[in-house]
Formats: sequence, C-alpha cells, structure tokens
Amino acid sequence: MSLAKITNLLVDIPTRLFGSLDSVFLLAVRLWVGWDFFKSGLIKIGSWQTTLALFQSEYHTPVLPPYVAAVAGTAGELVFPVLLFVGLAGRLSALGLFFVNVMAVVSYADVLLSEGFEAALAQHYLWGFALVVLVVFGPGKVSLDYLGTRYRGRAGIGLTAHAV
Repeated sequence: MSLAKITNLLVDIPTRLFGSLDSVFLLAVRLWVGWDFFKSGLIKIGSWQTTLALFQSEYHTPVLPPYVAAVAGTAGELVFPVLLFVGLAGRLSALGLFFVNVMAVVSYADVLLSEGFEAALAQHYLWGFALVVLVVFGPGKVSLDYLGTRYRGRAGIGLTAHAV
C-alpha cells in the first residue's frame, strides 16, 4: 500500500467524516457546561438568604467580602451561561465562567480537597477543561459570534480557522 493511500485512509477520510462535526461538538459543550452553571445560579437566586448564609459561613472567598462574592458568583452563573448558549462573546463568556469555576474551587477548597470529595473536584476539573476548549476553539459556527462575523463579511473575534 502506498503512502498516499495510507494517508488517505488514516487522515483524509476521518477528516471528511468528523471534521464537519466540530461546530456541533462545540455547541454541545456550550450547552452542557453552561446548563450546569446556570442551574447552580438558579438555585442560588431562588434561595438568596441561604446563599448569603453559605457565603458567610461555608465558602471562603479570598479578597471579596461574602455579600459581594455571592452577588458576583451568582451573576456569573446566570449571565455567562446564557451568553454561551447563544454563542455571544463565546470565548470571553467561557473565560468568565472558567474563573467562576476556579473561584468555586478556591472558596470551597477545604471541602473539595478533602478525602471523599474526589468526584466533586474531578467535576470542576472537567468543567474547567471544557471551558478551556471553548476559549481556545471559540463557539463554532452555530453561534451569534459566527453569524456576526459572516454579516460583517470578515473573520473576527470568537472564531478560529477550526471553528469557521
């Protein structure tokens, strides 16, 4: 078998089969990770007094006072996911949610880093990885970012060569 046939079999055919799925994959990642954070934000806003109490007693946010941390964390969990759902400012939204995730781990580190909570910490790592994928590759073609760049007629923020 020639090198050209091997390359065709191992590279070209899989690229044709799976290469067009990148935007669908990026949409699925946006919806999955965004939904998990959005649900958390809804719980926080739905029980605001409990949220404030948790930020005062359980979550130990560095630098920010508990009330400010509660407002900022809840706002991040409600705003960034909506932007991710529609793919608006996709990279910046993913980056913002990444920092919300990091702050959650830092604030609750005494629990998440203790024995018996490995699965919970692993979930935060998985969300972090998914968000980094969105920061690096952008939201894909199924997004308002893509529609905006098409409308303007040029490549722009939120897209890479892979996502276009």
